[in-house]
Amino acid sequence: MLLRAAAASASSLSFFNPNAEPPRSVIVRGKNASGLVVCAAKGSTNHRALTGVIFEPFEEVKKELDLVPSVPQASLARQKYVDESEAAVNEQINVEYNVSYVYHGMFAYFDRDNVALRGLAKFFKESSEEEREHAEKLMEYQNKRGGKVKLQSIVMPLSEFDHADKGDALYAMELALSLEKLTNEKLLNLHGVRQVATKNGDVQLADFVETEYLGEQVEAIKRISEYVAQLRRVGKGYGDFQVFCKVELNYGYE
Repeated sequence: MLLRAAAASASSLSFFNPNAEPPRSVIVRGKNASGLVVCAAKGSTNHRALTGVIFEPFEEVKKELDLVPSVPQASLARQKYVDESEAAVNEQINVEYNVSYVYHGMFAYFDRDNVALRGLAKFFKESSEEEREHAEKLMEYQNKRGGKVKLQSIVMPLSEFDHADKGDALYAMELALSLEKLTNEKLLNLHGVRQVATKNGDVQLADFVETEYLGEQVEAIKRISEYVAQLRRVGKGYGDFQVFCKVELNYGYE
């Protein structure tokens, strides 16, 4: 709050001077039309009343009050959140949903009775749910910052993942690895919005991406890379079954 004194002499303000000896007591005489009436009672030779002392909001607060929207369509929570950041978050939401959709298609494929790789089906189902959770977390963040979530179209994924040379398991894992790298690239682009956001005083978006996504994305890339390497070494057919057994131990049905 801003303390302002009106119509007061320099001597009457002496007890506000940090270098001056403070009075032993201060009496507040209540309020009048001009504000609080304050005077020094003891330990001071000046007994003149200090009139016109009022409290006002900081000028900075007044500026922020002017920025509070009055129309119901505008967000009240939005502050230092630029349009480019809002658009980038919406784009990442779309990326996460598309990847989730592809993984759900992989789950359906490996869950067929004539494919019957239940471990891989479980793995891709959980991967799909995880990507959806990422999208929902971004949606919550968008709302928290005062942006508007704008959902976009989702591309229809493949329904067949068999490959003449690689086999279905290796082909699906290589595709999954490519999707995880694509997601990581998009996250790095989202994190790069920090350069724009920082100019507007917003570094929270970069911290959110670093804390919630980047580390987890690197771990996912490493895990799927190992599955790809194993499938390439053992070959398709029985090799698929060997790797499937290992995945089944980690992701099999209970």
